[in-house]
Amino acid sequence: MGKSHSTCSSVQHHGRGQLFFARKFIFSSALAASALFGSLHVNAQQQGGSIVITTTPEPSLITNALSSAPTTAEIATKIFDGLLEYDTDLNPKPSLSTSWEVSEDGKTVTFKLRDGVKWHDGKPFTSADVKFSLLEVVKQYHPRGKGNLGPVNAIETPDDLTVVLKLDHPYLPLMKGLSSLETPIVPKHIYEGTDFRNNPAVNAPIGTGPYRFVEWSKGSHIQLERNPDYWRDGRPYLDTLIFRFVADAATRAAGLESGEIDVATFGTINPVEMRRLEQLDNVSIAYGGYEAIAPVMMLELNTNAAPFDKKEVRQAVAYAIDRKRIIDTVWYGFGKPAVGPISSFVKGAGAWTDEGVTDFTVKDRLDIANKLLDDAGYPVQADGKRFKIIHDVATFGEDWRRMGEVIKQQLARVGIDVELRTRDYPTFVREVHNNYDFNMTSTWSIGMADPTLGVQRNTWSKNINKEVPFGNVAQYSNPKVDELWEAAQTEADPVKRNEYFHELQRILVDDSPIIWIMDMDLVAMQSSRVKDLITSPLGLRGGLYDVWVEK
Repeated sequence: MGKSHSTCSSVQHHGRGQLFFARKFIFSSALAASALFGSLHVNAQQQGGSIVITTTPEPSLITNALSSAPTTAEIATKIFDGLLEYDTDLNPKPSLSTSWEVSEDGKTVTFKLRDGVKWHDGKPFTSADVKFSLLEVVKQYHPRGKGNLGPVNAIETPDDLTVVLKLDHPYLPLMKGLSSLETPIVPKHIYEGTDFRNNPAVNAPIGTGPYRFVEWSKGSHIQLERNPDYWRDGRPYLDTLIFRFVADAATRAAGLESGEIDVATFGTINPVEMRRLEQLDNVSIAYGGYEAIAPVMMLELNTNAAPFDKKEVRQAVAYAIDRKRIIDTVWYGFGKPAVGPISSFVKGAGAWTDEGVTDFTVKDRLDIANKLLDDAGYPVQADGKRFKIIHDVATFGEDWRRMGEVIKQQLARVGIDVELRTRDYPTFVREVHNNYDFNMTSTWSIGMADPTLGVQRNTWSKNINKEVPFGNVAQYSNPKVDELWEAAQTEADPVKRNEYFHELQRILVDDSPIIWIMDMDLVAMQSSRVKDLITSPLGLRGGLYDVWVEK
């Protein structure tokens, strides 16, 4: 690791040197502190045991190189590793790479890989796997792949433990998007020469991560077991990790209360029940673990079809939605009203702003909404309605249906008749995200630590792609927005980049191809027997190799 830090020091004073490592000394100190504190409480950690995590919906696949769906990510990040991990200040930490250096012009990044790492089938992990994963898989198939790896045009592998990324231009976000969540490294020897998306290993994955895939009992559970050859000595602590799929929220809550379930991900238990359960001695809310995710809840509108092809109609919906009421009555305070696409979680980095951003919460918002609809050519008819739309409710749990009911009531106040449609998860993804057969749909999006990585995909016209779900499903295309996203990709000056993000926030909120509802507190619930559940800014989407249970 010394090489990476000394290299960083040599380039930091270069204008582009701070591109990836402006906080290198904090990183070094954080690692030292982590090692110290780890040695102080290591004796308390117990090997063995298992935990049951309930999540919803059951995923359609479990290799996250192909999907950014929440449940896919929750499971796959235990099976796969990335080149890097991150501390709570979002500084990079070693994972499959042990050190890295950036050239002075910021266009070459060299990683040294960890020696002796094995795939779950016993084959050796090499630089060829990294090259294949980044260029042939993640960049092609992951919804955020182009954002994470956009300017990476070639990868050299001079030996089995060295990977050299060649970039078209310096790219500030690159080092924030190389975790197992964003760029999982998959085995070349399993996938090369096959149809990646239809390879059987997609749902019986082989990784290098802390847990190995055991079985997927459809409709019931996915079971993972401890990887005895994991490169982190002594970890993971657990023998077994079970992801259990329970259809009913009340049953999930009862399972947590009785001890049959150890961890419940956000959305699996009704928020009102979460508030009740947190009063119990054996259950608590696991705060944190979403700082690097910056999650935002939103409504996506089909801008290619009436009525949402008109900006005035989209704005009217934005004014008619009562965000605070949704947060208070549906989500019981687990979040705060969103200003726009860029989450307030990245406020500290300067990317977020509300200055000059359209405020849809003004007192006369319903009057404004009605006038906009009149001006758009949708007058109130004899039955008191202007038009009808279908709202495809996200299949992430019963609370999303409840939110749909509240939105239906709110839009009725301005004459918009809403029909709620609930589909099973595979159908929802196919019809909404692949076929674009919808008017309005609810979802939540991972914004990541840098807007280029997570936020860009939703409104960048180059991300309109029916082959890749969870991209620009609104089919929004604005040359000025594209220009700003692309300028932010190549700008090495953090101040200038933030100015681009601020302008994007203002333009996108005004255009409203998406209605941003809430900056989410993506909290989990956990049994008191579970220890060290949240130890990284990725929380449940990290490897969970530090988790242990008190016996």
